[in-house]
Amino acid sequence: MVKSKKPVKAAAGKPRQSAKKKPAARAAARPAPKAKPVAKKAAPGKPAPATPTADPFGERALTAVFTELFRRAATAIPPDVLAALEKAREREESGSVARDTFDVLIENTRLAREDSRPICQDTGMPFFEVAVPRGASLGAIERAAVAATRAATKAGYLRPNSVDSLTNKNPGDGAGRGMPIVHVHEGKGKTLSAHLILKGGGCENVGSQSALPNVDLGADRDLEGVKKVVLEAIFNAQGKGCAPGVIGFCFGGDRANGYNEAKRQLFRKLDDANAEPAIAAMEAELLEKGNLLGIGPMGYGGKTTLLGVKGSYLARLPASYFVSVSYMCWATRRAGVDVLPSGKAVYSQ
Repeated sequence: MVKSKKPVKAAAGKPRQSAKKKPAARAAARPAPKAKPVAKKAAPGKPAPATPTADPFGERALTAVFTELFRRAATAIPPDVLAALEKAREREESGSVARDTFDVLIENTRLAREDSRPICQDTGMPFFEVAVPRGASLGAIERAAVAATRAATKAGYLRPNSVDSLTNKNPGDGAGRGMPIVHVHEGKGKTLSAHLILKGGGCENVGSQSALPNVDLGADRDLEGVKKVVLEAIFNAQGKGCAPGVIGFCFGGDRANGYNEAKRQLFRKLDDANAEPAIAAMEAELLEKGNLLGIGPMGYGGKTTLLGVKGSYLARLPASYFVSVSYMCWATRRAGVDVLPSGKAVYSQ
């Protein structure tokens, strides 16, 4: 005789359910599995779309960003510089060597931009200024700059420009001891901002640094003395700096920081206004007087020797008064990028 099972009481307020479910019912009750994301395929002839990265300020992500920064700086003149070249061409006499030279320079920039080729055969010393959010790895940024230098050299945006000063050997990848130059500091907010200039050897050679007073120039330790030293550097450069040039100058500081601050002025746009009225007046005066020297484009003579003059100053020791001048050639190659926390890169020139 089979004993009957006791009935199972349902919980209060809930309908009674069967103790067992049929396989089909159990399958229907399971949540549907989430579909795996399918990577988008690139259209023929186009690079694959970038995938989001876990760390937008990590070495891998920034290497790609900095490589593109190199491409833009090396192959495209900033709009304000191109406008200054075109304006300078119009000031020269029709049929003059100066005007013909400007025609060549401007056409060169057009071809370089269209073909993504270097504007100049000397692709220069890379000089980075990077402001990072708090907590970002400084080492990762420095390594990314080196890796991007090698990638940009391999891609042909940069010439293999690095020579080991001890062995006189060129490693062939554009990087080396102290090259590229990378200055990193903590910025404000959550965005990483990087700026790059490529400074060729010819214009670097005609930079200068003087200690005031300078008896030969009659330059004392004052703003008039500073202007005399800067104007002398412009005159001595002649066409060797690939005029028309852009001048960055700094008075004060020590020898190292004075040069660095002078070079930082080359990141500024030609049409900006110095926040310090006294320095703004010096910039305007030096630009006017520099263009009266008659050196002209590439030293062939003409009305335009300079495209811009940008200045700054630093505190100094009582015993020292240095004036540092950094000369940038007509191919003023600079570019910037802001990297957002999302990983989006916004480029500028």
